[in-house]
Amino acid sequence: MNQTREKILVTGAGGFIGHHLVRFLKKKGYWVRGVDIKYPEFSPKDEADEFLLLDLRNFRNTMEAVRGIDKVYNLSANMGGIGFITSVKADVVTDNVLINVNIAQASRLAGVKRIFFSSSACVYPRYKQKESRITPLKESDAYPADPEDGYGWEKLFSEHMYEKLHEDYGLDIRIARYHNIYGPEGTYKGGREKAPAALCRKIALAKDGDEIEIWGDGEQTRSFCYIDDCLEGTYRLMESDFKKPLNMALIDW
Repeated sequence: MNQTREKILVTGAGGFIGHHLVRFLKKKGYWVRGVDIKYPEFSPKDEADEFLLLDLRNFRNTMEAVRGIDKVYNLSANMGGIGFITSVKADVVTDNVLINVNIAQASRLAGVKRIFFSSSACVYPRYKQKESRITPLKESDAYPADPEDGYGWEKLFSEHMYEKLHEDYGLDIRIARYHNIYGPEGTYKGGREKAPAALCRKIALAKDGDEIEIWGDGEQTRSFCYIDDCLEGTYRLMESDFKKPLNMALIDW
């Protein structure tokens, strides 16, 4: 149990990773405030000590979210599977840049002790991912930059912004690059689901003799990370002294 009862803010607490993180931190004894524009789909909102419905694109709302908070886990984003993020690029970039700038500035002004930013494997250059059997991407491979056109650029920009706020203002930052986090209680339909959930849904609904559609040529590889491992890695990173972007991925498929 956490003896100091630090107050933690989890943004994006209505989403897949966010609501799991709220539960994880509560079990460790922290006081947790969840914030999102929606409640969790598959778990009760009262798993958090306090759950606020706030649109963090509005700076005033963001200041309310960080009030009295010691540490922030910033998981809030307009996002989904690759089909979604490549179809609404303008909305994704605009919404997420606003959210990330607001959370960074509000946390700095409110005297938040430490802030975690959830980045993505989408920051990695497309020119390093043209072959099916590529060498696993390491953190330094992000530059020279050529990320996914939209969501990837937004994540890479936000990483850079957080690093500059650390350099200029001393904002204590932690950054993880998530690689396709999957597990129970995640979105599985509607276009925002990730590949494992989409495959499970297609197989579950298929009748004998049916075929299912899988994007790609069958030779592609992807990195995945199970939600429990993601939570443990995220927490350990947050409690460490490591301030550079770090991959959060365990296996290749």
